[in-house]
Amino acid sequence: MIGAFAPLASFALFHMVTVFSLSWVVLFTNEAAARFLIVEMGGALICVLAIVASGLIADRVGRRYLLGFCAGAIAAYSGFAPQLLGTGEIGTAAFMIIGFVLLGLSFGQSSGAVASSFSMPSRYTGSALTSDLAWLFGAGFAPLAALLLATNYGLLAAGGYLLSGALGTLAALAINKELASRIG
Repeated sequence: MIGAFAPLASFALFHMVTVFSLSWVVLFTNEAAARFLIVEMGGALICVLAIVASGLIADRVGRRYLLGFCAGAIAAYSGFAPQLLGTGEIGTAAFMIIGFVLLGLSFGQSSGAVASSFSMPSRYTGSALTSDLAWLFGAGFAPLAALLLATNYGLLAAGGYLLSGALGTLAALAINKELASRIG
C-alpha cells in the first residue's frame, strides 16, 4: 500500500491537467475546446522535457528528495491553480503549463520509486500491482471526483482533491523512510 501512495500525487495531477481541466473548460467556460486542446498538447510537450529534466535532477539530489519536493509543490499548486481555470485563456494556459511541468518532474521518478521498493524476486509483480493501485486511487476517480467537487463546491474543492494526493505521497515517503531505517 505504501508503494501505491508514493506516486499518488503525480498520478492524480495527470488527470487533473488532462481530463478534469478539459471537462471543466468545455462544460463551464466559453473557451473553445479546440484552442484548449492545443494548449494541452503544448503542455504535454513541456511535460516530456520535464520528465527528462527529472532524471538529471534525481541523479544529483536523489529520487526520494525530488518526489517529496514535487509532492510539496503539487500541494502548493492545488491551493491556487484550479481557480486559474475560471480566469480565462491566460489563466487556463498558466494552469496547464505549471501543471505539466510539475507532472513531468514527479512522473519521471514515480515508476522508479515504485520499482525500487521491492526485492529482485518480486520487483515486477510488486511494481505492477502497486502501480495499478496508484492509478486506481490517484487517477481513476480524479476527473469525476474533481468535477463533482468543483461543480458543487467550487474550483477550490477540486484543488482539495489534488491536495489529498500530494499528502498521500508525502505520508508514503515518510512511512517508507521510517520502515527502511528500522529494517536497515
